[in-house]
Amino acid sequence: MADNIAKLILRVMVGGMMLFHGIHKALNGIGFIKGMLSSQGLPEMLAYGVYVGEILAPIFLIIGWKSRVWAAIIAFNMITVLYLAHGGDLLSLGAHGAWAVELPMFYLLSAVTILLMGSGKYAVMRD
Repeated sequence: MADNIAKLILRVMVGGMMLFHGIHKALNGIGFIKGMLSSQGLPEMLAYGVYVGEILAPIFLIIGWKSRVWAAIIAFNMITVLYLAHGGDLLSLGAHGAWAVELPMFYLLSAVTILLMGSGKYAVMRD
C-alpha cells in the first residue's frame, strides 16, 4: 500500500509543479523558446510542444492516465530544456552555490522514475 501512495505523491508532485511552468508559459507566451530554437537552426513551431510537455502531460500524470507515456514526454521536455537552455551549465554552479541545472534534472529524473515504476494503484488507468 505504501508503494502505491508513494507513486501517487510522486505523480502529483511532479505533475503539479510542472503544471505551474506550463501555466506561466500559457499566460506569458513562448517567444523566448522560439528564439532558442531558431538560434539552434530548429523550426520555431517546435516551441508549441512545450504546452504538451508542461500542461497536458502534467494533468494526465496527476490523474494517472497512461502515466508512463506522459512521464516520458516530460523527460523528453527536460532533455530539450537541458540542451537548449543549459547546455553549458552541466558542470556549473548557479546562484547561491546550487547546481545550475538542479531543477531540470529534478524533473528529468523524477519523470524517469515514474516511467520505470508506473502509476501505481491510485490512478485512472494503471500501467
